[in-house]
Amino acid sequence: MNGIPHAVALCRRSLVASALACAFVAAPALAQIPGNTVRLGVLTDMSGNYAGMGGKGSVIAANMAIEDCLKAECKGLKIELLSADHQNKADVAAAKAREWIDRNKVNALADLTNSAAALAIQKLALDKGVIALYSGPATTRLTNEDCSPYGFHWMFDTYSQAVGTAAALTRLGQKSWYFVTVDYAFGQSLEQDAGDVVKKLGGTVVGRIRHPLNTNDFSSYLMQAQASKAQVIGLASGGQDTVNAIKQAREFGVGNSQNQRLAALLLFLSDVHALGLKTAQGLTFADGFYWDFDERTRAFSKRFEARFSGNKPTMVQAGVYSSVYHYLKAVAASQSVDAATVAKKMREIPISDPVMRNASIRPDGRVIHDMYLFQVKTPAESKAPWDYLKLVTPIPARQAFKPLDPGACKLLKPV
Repeated sequence: MNGIPHAVALCRRSLVASALACAFVAAPALAQIPGNTVRLGVLTDMSGNYAGMGGKGSVIAANMAIEDCLKAECKGLKIELLSADHQNKADVAAAKAREWIDRNKVNALADLTNSAAALAIQKLALDKGVIALYSGPATTRLTNEDCSPYGFHWMFDTYSQAVGTAAALTRLGQKSWYFVTVDYAFGQSLEQDAGDVVKKLGGTVVGRIRHPLNTNDFSSYLMQAQASKAQVIGLASGGQDTVNAIKQAREFGVGNSQNQRLAALLLFLSDVHALGLKTAQGLTFADGFYWDFDERTRAFSKRFEARFSGNKPTMVQAGVYSSVYHYLKAVAASQSVDAATVAKKMREIPISDPVMRNASIRPDGRVIHDMYLFQVKTPAESKAPWDYLKLVTPIPARQAFKPLDPGACKLLKPV
């Protein structure tokens, strides 16, 4: 025996031991944390398609979470943070994660933008007994067929985006859809979930076309989508791909008519900023965080902005903050970095921070919380820098995410 279990056993053997003595022996400060040190790694896209929504901003958000926890729940801990660029390559992500775990003894991995990279990390983290905190990837496989007791999908997924945007537009009568989709796990999942929502609400998917990640020229894809005569051209992509597609669609007049509109199924505040309101105005999309939501979000975002060259946080970066803070609180509360122990504690303690609203963790690792349907303001409606969005409607936590599927996630099946 060692640590707390041994101390508890000693107390049980002695009927005359005082309560104070047992309390002192049974709960030595952070006794099960080797070297009193917790190590985290932020693995993200630092220079490619998704750098704006994650990247350096995710590292800043993780550092903010560490600082806040050290002032409160994590007093007395030593917390180290590593960061790296996975270049949107699953093999690079897995190799770097393995190196961190084996050489640097990293206890948890965060951000993990890019669904292909995330799926590679999910298996590795399970095999190695490491917590994985997913804020950037969107595939629902992370909480379905590839679910893990150590994996937590924090901010959004393809289903939450489909429920927000596809459902809203279909209910408004725009029922025929054509998808322009990035051709890997994320885009395919986003297209599938959006298409399922459209069809469930009585709409139809008239066609689809897929493009490689990091596409610069969308002209042929957009022309084919326009020729479909679909009422909605759904962009099932993210990051710079979505920005490029929207810019070129505006230039070519695609999706600008009364009979056909453009819908971004995954858009970030950084994308709106890159596009500018003149180009982005009118776009409707679902998001899990907006800096100007209330006093707590504004205070958090002001701190972030001061550290990140005047940029407001995206929902990915806000999700990194929330997930890292919650993980560290669970470490402190459980006095352990053992993945099974910390995962159990993460599910037990409430999620409470400036980012999340009505949040909880399901058995499959999906963090459910309120989402919001926003519309991009016109230039005339915007009154200040970063005043980009207006709330259309909130989406309550239990409606925003795909219901538990006992047949999909092995964690929910009887042993």
